[in-house]
Amino acid sequence: MKKVFLLSAAVVAISTSVLAAGGLRDELINAPITPALGGDTTRDVATADAFTFAANNIKGMNRPMFSFGNQMFTATWTPAPGPQPTTDGLGPMFNRESCVACHVQNGRGKAPDGPNELMDTMLMRWSTPGDTEHGAPKGVPGYGDQLQDRALEGLKPEGRARVTWSEVKGAYADGAPYSLRKPTFKYTDLAYGALPANVMSSPRVSNPMIGLGLLESVPAATLEALADPDDTDGDGISGRINMVWDAPSQSVKPGRFGWKANVGSLAHQNAGAARGDMGISTPVFVADVCEEKQKDCFVYMKKAEQGIEMEDSFFERLNTFMHLLAVPAQRGAELAEVKRGEKLFRDSGCAACHVPTLKTDAAAPYEELKNQTFHAFTDLLLHDMGDGLSDGRPDFLANGTEWRTAPLWGLGLTETVSGHTYLLHDGRARNAAEAILWHGGEAEKAKEAFRNLPKASRDDLLAFLNSI
Repeated sequence: MKKVFLLSAAVVAISTSVLAAGGLRDELINAPITPALGGDTTRDVATADAFTFAANNIKGMNRPMFSFGNQMFTATWTPAPGPQPTTDGLGPMFNRESCVACHVQNGRGKAPDGPNELMDTMLMRWSTPGDTEHGAPKGVPGYGDQLQDRALEGLKPEGRARVTWSEVKGAYADGAPYSLRKPTFKYTDLAYGALPANVMSSPRVSNPMIGLGLLESVPAATLEALADPDDTDGDGISGRINMVWDAPSQSVKPGRFGWKANVGSLAHQNAGAARGDMGISTPVFVADVCEEKQKDCFVYMKKAEQGIEMEDSFFERLNTFMHLLAVPAQRGAELAEVKRGEKLFRDSGCAACHVPTLKTDAAAPYEELKNQTFHAFTDLLLHDMGDGLSDGRPDFLANGTEWRTAPLWGLGLTETVSGHTYLLHDGRARNAAEAILWHGGEAEKAKEAFRNLPKASRDDLLAFLNSI
């Protein structure tokens, strides 16, 4: 009943005519792409630190605010009391000691190569059937909704998630073989009791940080125009909005961030990551969470008597930093193979979900983000990606087979910035071709179009993806 209510609220809040929606959707899908992928925020840079620059059009006090926020993002938090009171309060349970430790160079995370490696740039969401009062997934008794595999000295981490890989063989239509790797996860060293039989898990690698302020500034009416939950146009694509609880505004909003579009604002994303990943309280989530069975956690918290650990002014600067990170420019747009690849990207149906162009309006929260036309290659909607990628775990309105269309900008710089080329929510794809070949559900037709291309055309499409 609750989920029906949330969806109804969305329709009332962002309704628009079918005619207008279809027109805007066609306009955004077919709009020409320019090398300025981030609009006026774009930086023409392709080095290892390409994801770390301030928006090219940053101005006034936002520049020092951005710099201070960058310091908060890169700061290493320590247990309290620590040598620097503004950055103490780590834990008691956590995944990493800083934001940048998971988002290295503000880039993309990767899965461990084998069961003996820790998850350094990846974490495990888990839950049990049912919803919280706001419609979020219900946590696991004794553990909450996220496995925290590190703890302060003297406390026990919640446990470890270990991955092993198997190969799934396949072939292109021209006979060329390929192999996809498939992960299997298991839990060990569980410190607070056995997991219930009905636990649902979802591994999540960290996402790149570029252009997030632009994505937050896309009007809700645009998302409604792009959505087609009943596939009324019959094209096989039925993206829908994930309506989620936003703690900073105490309201229901369209989800925009996270692998399941399960977060509605950057302020919520930042506060949730601070608490869940590092055990740091903020003005949004004012207390760390100890689960009922974690007696040592409660003892520590009582002894520490910590207040809000990331105070309001510091949290505000972190939000500015996250909103105003620049987007690198497209490279090689003039090359013949890139131009051919862009046409194949559209002709194969990729652009139906990876919508090339979006626009902000004058209501954006920062001057630099207002009235921008940019190319993120996403519609920010949920799409059924088939059983092959299913995590079997609902998240607000998203079901197990549904995922947000991942933005593609910055894709070609993944190896330069992050030192690898792994993609998808659990890092299973070793490159862009494997990521495409894992697509199913609504993307099955586009995947098959790619699989049936001759090698030269596949290389052209991949050249285009590598340019953005």
